[in-house]
Amino acid sequence: MNTNAQSKSVAALTLGAVGVVYGDIGTSPLYTIQVIFSESTGIALNQVNIIGAISAVFWALMLVVTLKYVILVLRADNRGEGGIMALLALAVSTAVAAPNRKKILLGLGVFGAALFYGDSILTPAISVLSAAEGLELITPSLTPFIIPIAITILIALFAFQKYGTNAVGKFFGPIIVVWFIVLGTVGIHHITENPVILSALNPMHAFHFLADRGAGVFLAVGAIALAITGAEALYADMGHFGKPAIRIAWSCLVLPGLALNYLGQGALLLATPSAVSNPFYLSFPQQFLIPSVILATLATIIASQAVISGAYSITQQAIQLGFLPRMQILHTSASESGQIYVPAINWLLMVSVIIATIAFQNSSAIASAYGIAVTGTMLITTILTYFVLRHNWKYPLWLALGATSVFIVLDSLLLTSCSVKFFKGGWFPVALGFSLVIIMWTWKQGREILLRHIHEDDPKLEDFVNNIAREKRIRVERTAVFLCANPDSVPQALMHNLKHNQVLHQINLILTVEFLDVPTVAKEQRLHIQEIGAGFWKIKLHYGFMETPNIPKALEDCKIDNVTIGNVKVNNFTIDPFTTSYFVSRETVVSGPRIPNQSGNMAKWRDDLFAIMSRNAGSVVGYFNIPSNSVIELGSRVHI
Repeated sequence: MNTNAQSKSVAALTLGAVGVVYGDIGTSPLYTIQVIFSESTGIALNQVNIIGAISAVFWALMLVVTLKYVILVLRADNRGEGGIMALLALAVSTAVAAPNRKKILLGLGVFGAALFYGDSILTPAISVLSAAEGLELITPSLTPFIIPIAITILIALFAFQKYGTNAVGKFFGPIIVVWFIVLGTVGIHHITENPVILSALNPMHAFHFLADRGAGVFLAVGAIALAITGAEALYADMGHFGKPAIRIAWSCLVLPGLALNYLGQGALLLATPSAVSNPFYLSFPQQFLIPSVILATLATIIASQAVISGAYSITQQAIQLGFLPRMQILHTSASESGQIYVPAINWLLMVSVIIATIAFQNSSAIASAYGIAVTGTMLITTILTYFVLRHNWKYPLWLALGATSVFIVLDSLLLTSCSVKFFKGGWFPVALGFSLVIIMWTWKQGREILLRHIHEDDPKLEDFVNNIAREKRIRVERTAVFLCANPDSVPQALMHNLKHNQVLHQINLILTVEFLDVPTVAKEQRLHIQEIGAGFWKIKLHYGFMETPNIPKALEDCKIDNVTIGNVKVNNFTIDPFTTSYFVSRETVVSGPRIPNQSGNMAKWRDDLFAIMSRNAGSVVGYFNIPSNSVIELGSRVHI
């Protein structure tokens, strides 16, 4: 690629990053300063506190977002992909010989992913509500309609997801660019009227502000944490836009826009303390209030879109890492593999967001719950980053600790501060997180137990093939593909087919799909084939956790030697989709009585939960993109 084309590509990616990556953190000025000086924090509205609070917000952006995420965490990519599940896979990859460390890391990663779902519920609720609350400043008579309007916007947002982000993607960047320019412009206007606020750039004001809070420091820090919500999106969306675009967007537009707006809100409060009721909207001249509400609403919808799309990506990764049952995953773009739609997650999120909106009633109440989900994920990201630095990159202990310990302390302070409001809504993301951890861990452990029960009495594949070779069976001149999890034992579907249909195909492919702890797998490493004999071959397909498996397409590249068709031997035999049958075994899981002293058992209620999840899991046929008219499905009941 020439220099001109490359610069255009980076420019396009930077514009996309502004729209998708920074929508969430870009809407934080809507409510952050208002929450800091709300009655719940008890912070007096005077010049010292205003300058100190703005200073604390500014340096939170500099330390947590700029230094931690933009400079450090973006370096910890998993073959170009980011996000907590990608980081988890990277950290776990070196823990094969340390099972206890692996369990701890898996537990942390799964809980971080669970908290991200909490973020995906609370972000649309707080963002859309905070934008709609600007209506009451236009006329108080609209106050009763704020929640109905917010719910209507949210329903429309989730209903639109099935059409994919392409339909609105081209508007994302420009709208958010305008948003940040407006933020900066309004901020500059108030700064010029009250330039004393610029003293907030001195970090000592932030230090004294926090030190003077005493025991109330946790309430203050918990409110300040709202300014950095959405920072995790920088890392999660790295695979879509790349490090350069994300860093350029932050340095050149997002950070200046946010910093100027927060300084401007501080300057407004110094001049007009009564504006504390809604310092964001009251920073606009009255004649621009309606356009500002419209622009803020568009920005919050985009911010919500970004976190919803993130939930789809986390779901896809969790499924392929074995933590969630199969679900229908639809691709909404022919060119962008990351643009997916997961109907089940979409509607679950919509119901959860509406319930949260009705339950909390306003953005300030949601803010109490919001902080725990965000800061909890941040802390887990930092801990996982340490293990990547120490064990993947082989940094010396002092350097790995030096690079992460400050952030671990800072994230711990943020999480502890947000936890102060645990009983005022903070319990919601924690309860949701633990519930999802139980679900995800039950599925992973249940699958291991299920596969052990299925295959404990299965004959070895090679012994079975040797016996078949000695028998004189009539063969059908077709290709049979048997999907199985254990390539060393005879697939259940093969045994059922022989037992009930008395049929053996000319070509029998024992196919295993394996998901690796990497985002993508190169095409030349996708397929591995091994001849067993007597018309049987083992085929193993490898996919990364960011990829969508397509078995028929992968088998197009499969070339088989020494194939006998009738009495003719064929080399470089290719699989004909019109003469290929896919055999799939589907297990109906039945929760049985406890077996005393048997290791690996789950509690009875977890067995029941796993059985329900298994019965409602998506079909392997759709998940692997196998044509339904080529599938023969054979079922069996399995007691666990």
